[in-house]
Amino acid sequence: MQFGIFTIGDVTRDPTTGRVPTEHERIVAMTEIALKAEEVGLDVFASGEHHNPPFVPSSPTTMLGWIAAKTEKLVLSTATTLITTNDPVKIAEDFAMLQHLSGGRVDLMMGRGNTGPVYPWFGKDIRQGIPLAIENYHLLRRLWREKDLEWEGTFRTPLRGYTSTPWPLDDTPPFVWHGSIRSPEIAEQAAFYGDGFFHNNIFWNREHIQQMIGLYRTRFEQYGHGAADQAIVGLGGQVFMAETEEKAKRVFRPYFDNAPVYGHGPSLEDFSATTPLTVGTPEQVIERTLGFADYAGDYQRQLFLMDHAGLPLDVVLEQIEILGRDVVPVLRAEFERRRPAHVPSDPPTHASLVAEGADSPHRLVIPAKVDLSAAGEAGTR
Repeated sequence: MQFGIFTIGDVTRDPTTGRVPTEHERIVAMTEIALKAEEVGLDVFASGEHHNPPFVPSSPTTMLGWIAAKTEKLVLSTATTLITTNDPVKIAEDFAMLQHLSGGRVDLMMGRGNTGPVYPWFGKDIRQGIPLAIENYHLLRRLWREKDLEWEGTFRTPLRGYTSTPWPLDDTPPFVWHGSIRSPEIAEQAAFYGDGFFHNNIFWNREHIQQMIGLYRTRFEQYGHGAADQAIVGLGGQVFMAETEEKAKRVFRPYFDNAPVYGHGPSLEDFSATTPLTVGTPEQVIERTLGFADYAGDYQRQLFLMDHAGLPLDVVLEQIEILGRDVVPVLRAEFERRRPAHVPSDPPTHASLVAEGADSPHRLVIPAKVDLSAAGEAGTR
C-alpha cells in the first residue's frame, strides 16, 4: 500500500503569531515537505493545482520536476490536475515530459476544480464542468495512445494529424486517478476507463464517502475491469499528532478555528466526530485510519494533508517525521494483514504497466469490456 502527503499549497496566516509566509517561502516549504516525505520512507507526494490566491501551486509539473531531480523513489502526483480549464494537449506534453525526467515516477489525478471564477480566466464555463471533464479526458487518453491523431470536439479547435511530444516514456501513459468529493459522474468516468478513484476524505461523513466509492466499485466491475473489491481506490485524510490527545488539540485548535476552508464553523470536536479529521496521538491516528477500510473497502493509496491552515514548516516536518516513524509502518503491516489475496496492494506504477506489455488494457483508449456505448459516447470523436 502506498502512503504519502498531499498539499493544496495555501498561503495562510499563522493564527498564533500573526505572520503570513511569502509566496516564495510557501513554495520552498512545499519542496522541503516533499523531500522530508522521501526521507522518512513515504511513497507519494501530490500537489494541488490552483490559479487563485491564497494558493501558490499554479504550475505543479514545474515543482514536481524540481522534486524529481532531488529524489530517487518518491512517486510524483497531483491533487488535482484541472482537466476542465487546462488544455489536454498541454497536459499530455507536460506530464510526458515529467515522466521522462523522473524515470516514470509519475501519475496524476484529474479534477474539475471547484473555484467558479477560475473557469472564465481560462475561457471556460463552470456550468459545462462535467462535459468538459468528459471530453477533455477522452482526448487526453487519445493523445497518449494515438499518433497522427484526427480529432474534433466541442470545447477546443480540431486536431489534424497531431502527435503529442514527447511521447509517453516506454510507450506507456501515466496512470490516472479521478478525484471527486461530490460528483457521481466523475466516479462513473473513473470506472469506465478502469482508472483509479480518489476521495479527499476530509470534509464529508463516512456515509457520503462510502456511497461515492461504492458507486465507483460497482461500475468498475460492470465495465469488466475486475471484481468490485479490486478497483483502485485512494483516500485522503488530515491528522495532527502529539504525545497526548489533550496536547494535540491544544496546539492544533487555533489553526483549525481559523482555517480558510473549515474554520469559523463547527468546533474541532464536532468536526472530528463527523469527518475523518483525527487530532490526537499516533495510536489514535492508526486506529482511525485503519477504520477507513470499514467503509471504503481495501484500498491502495492513503495521502495525508499535513501543511494546511498556516501550520509553520518546522511543525509540519515534525508531523511528517512522526507519521513516517510511528504511524505508517504499523498501517502498512496491518492493512496488508487484513487484505484479501486477490485485492491489489498497490495502484499501478510505471514499472507494472510496462510489464503488462503492448496488449495491456492500459494502452487502449477505451478498455471497458462491455458494450455500454451510451456511457462512452461523449468526447469519443
